[in-house]
Amino acid sequence: MATSLINHAVVLHGKDDLRYEEWPLSDEIGPGQVRIQIKAVGICGSDVHYWKHGRIAHFVVEAPMVIGHESAGQVVGVGPGVTALHVGDRVALEPGIPCWEHRLSRSGSYNLDPDIKFFATPPHHGSLCNFIDHPAYLCYKLPDNLDYEDGAMCEPLSVGIHACRRSGVSPGKRVLILGAGPIGLVALLSASAFGADCVAITDLRQEALDLARELGARVTQRTLHDETPEEAARKLKESAAPDGFDIVIDCAGFESTMQTALAAAAPGAKVVLVGMGQAEMKLPLGSASIREVDILGSFRYKNTYDTCLSLLSSGRINVKPLITHRHDYTEKEVLQGFETASKPAETGAIKVMFSL
Repeated sequence: MATSLINHAVVLHGKDDLRYEEWPLSDEIGPGQVRIQIKAVGICGSDVHYWKHGRIAHFVVEAPMVIGHESAGQVVGVGPGVTALHVGDRVALEPGIPCWEHRLSRSGSYNLDPDIKFFATPPHHGSLCNFIDHPAYLCYKLPDNLDYEDGAMCEPLSVGIHACRRSGVSPGKRVLILGAGPIGLVALLSASAFGADCVAITDLRQEALDLARELGARVTQRTLHDETPEEAARKLKESAAPDGFDIVIDCAGFESTMQTALAAAAPGAKVVLVGMGQAEMKLPLGSASIREVDILGSFRYKNTYDTCLSLLSSGRINVKPLITHRHDYTEKEVLQGFETASKPAETGAIKVMFSL
């Protein structure tokens, strides 16, 4: 397939150095691959963090890297051996490509594969570009009643779905979510769709809590800077679960939020750490142990896209209220979009979406 296509990409060259530029596209589509014309891409907090800091933990941007990993588009070409997808199909792209040789991938936990190639995680390029080649098996057809924005939102929604699966959210469970940013809100939507009896959520920003209430949170509580974790937990339990919450999902990931999570958890509860706000923290593990509170990690997701599309297509989850800002795909609009996403307290941004 000759490449007469013009491919513009948003490329991170280093800290605070984001450029809109032409990006090479291979002449041929590889075996098992499809070429996608990207139609919608959302900005994730990790994209902003790489832009502002040039790294996340030990992942360091050492060479120019195409940013973006929440994406959907249309198939414009298929490589040898591809039979399940055809030109014109609309798809959501799952951004992690496992190596399939590591034991974790072979056992099903491909999200933990140390050699996974994940969009916009150094040194692997992302999907904020006009065209990209991707394995066909990681491209999921969009139902007719979903648009490209829905497809792109499958990526953050997958994080919420995975956290709810890890913790066993089911009908009758009382769930507390700490943090009402994009991930906290998709965790709220997921927990409600999974049948949780009551979902409570906290955040520093009242406007985020107002949206959470519109999305189905039964209890919202604003986090106060001068409040101890124990005080916050006591107020939450008084509001929704006197003997504690069955499941607590920490989408912030700070010492204070994890301390609140453990204090608010019922005996025998599960606390899931999703947020990565702090690498090390001091926690009351003795108290958690004698109450048999399980502390679980939750990293990205696995086998979630079909579930996301089912929940979205059926109407059990609506992600549209989370998209607060929309931008066209031009150099000026891209930079404006990233500026907006980087200052949520000022702009009220939850999810910034580009239309390509």
